[in-house]
Amino acid sequence: MYLKEGCSLLLKLHKPTRPLVLSTNPVPSLNPKPRIEPTQILKESDVLQRLKHEPQLGLALEYFRSIANSRAFKHTQLTYQAMIEKLGSQCEMDGVQYLMHQMKLEGVGCSEELFISVVKSYRRAGLAELALKMFYRINEFGCKPTVKIYNHLLDALLCENRFQMINPIYGNMKKDGMDPNVFTYNILLKALCKNDRVDGAHKLLVEMSKKGCCPDSVSYTTVVSALCRLGKFDEARELACRFEPNVAVYNALVNGLCKESKFEEALALLVEMAGKGIDPNVITYSTIISSFSDMRNVESALAVLAKMFVRGCRPNVHTFTSLIKGYFMEGRVSEALDLWNRMVREGFEPNVVAYTTVIHGLCSVGNMREAVSVLHEMEIKGCSPNVSTYSTLIDGFAKAGNLVGASETWNNMMSRGCRPNVIAYTCMVDVLCRKYMFHRAQCLLENMTAEGCPPNTVTFNTFIKGLCEDGEVDWAVKVLNKMRENGCLPNITTYNELLDGLFKVNRFEEAFGLVKEIDEKGLKLNLVTYNTILNGFCRAGMTKEAMQVFSNMLTRGIKPDAITYNILIYFYCKQGRIKTATELFNSTGAAKEWCPDVIAYTSLLWGICNSVGLDEAMVHLDKMIRKGICPNIGTWDVLVRCFFSSLGHLGPIYILDDILREG
Repeated sequence: MYLKEGCSLLLKLHKPTRPLVLSTNPVPSLNPKPRIEPTQILKESDVLQRLKHEPQLGLALEYFRSIANSRAFKHTQLTYQAMIEKLGSQCEMDGVQYLMHQMKLEGVGCSEELFISVVKSYRRAGLAELALKMFYRINEFGCKPTVKIYNHLLDALLCENRFQMINPIYGNMKKDGMDPNVFTYNILLKALCKNDRVDGAHKLLVEMSKKGCCPDSVSYTTVVSALCRLGKFDEARELACRFEPNVAVYNALVNGLCKESKFEEALALLVEMAGKGIDPNVITYSTIISSFSDMRNVESALAVLAKMFVRGCRPNVHTFTSLIKGYFMEGRVSEALDLWNRMVREGFEPNVVAYTTVIHGLCSVGNMREAVSVLHEMEIKGCSPNVSTYSTLIDGFAKAGNLVGASETWNNMMSRGCRPNVIAYTCMVDVLCRKYMFHRAQCLLENMTAEGCPPNTVTFNTFIKGLCEDGEVDWAVKVLNKMRENGCLPNITTYNELLDGLFKVNRFEEAFGLVKEIDEKGLKLNLVTYNTILNGFCRAGMTKEAMQVFSNMLTRGIKPDAITYNILIYFYCKQGRIKTATELFNSTGAAKEWCPDVIAYTSLLWGICNSVGLDEAMVHLDKMIRKGICPNIGTWDVLVRCFFSSLGHLGPIYILDDILREG
């Protein structure tokens, strides 16, 4: 498959263009217009009304500039704030900075509320460090630090996990003589809990009480949630008993139990809540429904939904989305779509998560046409797809081997100003590798670093896998070295892909060197690793080493799977050790550890044909068919070849003819 004409630059990244008025210096960049002498003096309320209700940012900014230049109005603190909030809502921080500078030049004072708007804009744009720099200049704008401003600054830092910055800012706050309030403490509690410092959070709860700032439900819920997340449910339960629990705390406990798959205990909490006169809310029920759905147990999820209706609790879009996801995971596509249509008919407005869930479900069954249709419906309804939506579609096209579909989705994402994340890049690398376009995939990896979105281990593994599957092992080794240079640590999957690639091209010595490196790095070998190494040793005819690998695998508690047994059966048959292969074949089947599949039967039939003869092979073929395992083309190929190698014996042809008719 080739890219369409003119698609050679399909995957070249283009940053979304900004309106001319919002480049690096938005206000001066407006096209100058002749000065308009005012015919009437505008009121502040009229200007505010116009700015707040103008949907187009460029037009709002043009109006803001034009009335100032026409001398019809002198901007006030409130009009500046309205324009700054509008710019901040679109993350146009160059414009925000310019207007703040303009206020300073015009001597317009900055209120607490306005400065908080600026901090929130930086938080929205993911630029907490710049918010901190602006805070250090707060006095320049005629504004003084307050507890509220400190709280919003701390919250912005928390959102980006800038834990090392939070404590110094909190220290400055106390130096400025400001007493933290409950909101301050709750932010600090979240920071400690996000950093898994639950002991510190406990101490902070004590400090709050000592300073006369009583912890509220948010304080306790934050710590209870963290304890549940860390698997310390008993401690969470104990903490919850110290105060009058509310629905938020119970929700945290329910969520913790569901993550541990302790559904009976979670359902028991619903009974406990009812006994204490606390009504479970939509979050409580939806958490349990979502967990059941994730476990592919939609029937139990529906039973909880029924309880929800009985208690008079109305489900929301998240409840339905969880059920739809569960139906898709169980392969019940028609029921998932029926529920989706019912949800829409009953007036539940789907959000981006709901749309993405349906798109993901359709992609998982290869229905890309319908998935794209849902995307178009989403856009028509005014629900903007996010990077997860586009990544899901790109991944679906990748698995379907549709490069054009993936490329068009990528371009659509870029044209709408949606910045790709590492998942979107990885999906695109995958589809390029599936089409053997490795140079383009490498360019995309290089572009990721240039765009400030460096590839992660999964991205590198995807590229290495594609290269190894095509026999480009030298290139794959270079990618491994590049991965290390970038500070991205290879994991066991990285080594599994490289081992498989090296064994496939019979570079046994390098593969064995890689096995040694895995051992030296102390990486834990998984089932895939053992199967890959076992297969490599078998290919090299290294019987003793292969048995050592198998023994080591069992010693470490790794349970063999069908691939393991198929490798060993084929290996024994190749060596002419039919008795050993048959014993392994029969012993595993009897122990019910593994039921022989068509590959195992075909390998055994091949060995028997080569070492014993067609008569014995027919006995096993008969057993295979009677067990309901349908021979494939490989099975028949083995038998036909065996038949033609023993043309002197006419009897078996009639047996083969009978079995073919039965099959």
